[in-house]
Amino acid sequence: MAKCAICDKSVHFGNNVSHSHRKSSKMWRSNVKSVKVKVNGGAKKMYVCTSCLKSGKVERA
Repeated sequence: MAKCAICDKSVHFGNNVSHSHRKSSKMWRSNVKSVKVKVNGGAKKMYVCTSCLKSGKVERA
């Protein structure tokens, strides 16, 4: 699974709980995109979550 290079956000695990309270495993995937980013004057491809892109923590190349 991809992980955000800026904030280290990745998948989270937990349980689906039915009405009868039976549990099955569930996975929440974070919205991580492969993006070209400006790093030290050059372009580099990184995995970045959309919340980091929206907040302006990363500048696209």
